Amino acid sequence: MNLVRRRLKPFASAIAALSLLAGPAAEAMTVQPVVIDLATAGRAMGDVIIVENTFDRPLAVELSVQTLELTENAVRPTGEDTGELAVFPPQASIQPGERQNFRVQYVGDPELAASRHFFVTVAQLPVQEVSGQSNIQLLYNFQVLVSVAPAGGRPSIAIAAAEIGRNEEGQPVPVISARNTSASHGYLSRGRLQIVQQDANGQEVFRRDLSGPEIQQSLGYGLIGGGQTRRVELPVPLPSADGTVTVRYSADS
Repeated sequence: MNLVRRRLKPFASAIAALSLLAGPAAEAMTVQPVVIDLATAGRAMGDVIIVENTFDRPLAVELSVQTLELTENAVRPTGEDTGELAVFPPQASIQPGERQNFRVQYVGDPELAASRHFFVTVAQLPVQEVSGQSNIQLLYNFQVLVSVAPAGGRPSIAIAAAEIGRNEEGQPVPVISARNTSASHGYLSRGRLQIVQQDANGQEVFRRDLSGPEIQQSLGYGLIGGGQTRRVELPVPLPSADGTVTVRYSADS
């Protein structure tokens, strides 16, 4: 039997870009939600990840946890499980058309100094095919971002700086430094961005507002960790690389 195994990692991403997770429409598994916010105490310490099997055969999945490190430009998986997040059950076999709930529970320090972040990876496990058949198995990995905030905290995000940069196609775009002065994480997509460009004479030449859904669709969720300053390139082409750009952020109430 010639068995080729390939893992697809559609995350998302957080974050950063916590992008949408997708598989083939006809045969796939679905995972919801892709972003979970937990607290250090009370009922909000736990939540549920729902995995649905839309294949025409049984689906075996395994869930694993790793902590995340937030840098100025990215969200970096560390590959380490510190034991702060519990998942039950860790494995399951889901019949075609059925769903399985997986409980995610924070069991770490109740006195967090700042938000903690994790990937919970939902990995499809290989199955033994009929002997003698030649086939390819596409094994899907879905990564769910789980963040835990200190008790009673709220994010406080503002744009510390904005400049004109260039994207991969060479187009001028706004590049911002988003600063969160709170110990609790937040998301750019839970607010609005106002972008204004002025030419060398101070005349306005461009203005655009991005709503939360527009930010999420074009950028991802835009995770900003507690006490973090994150540099983000906005996917908004500007009419010119000259002049200055001003970006303001307003959080949803």
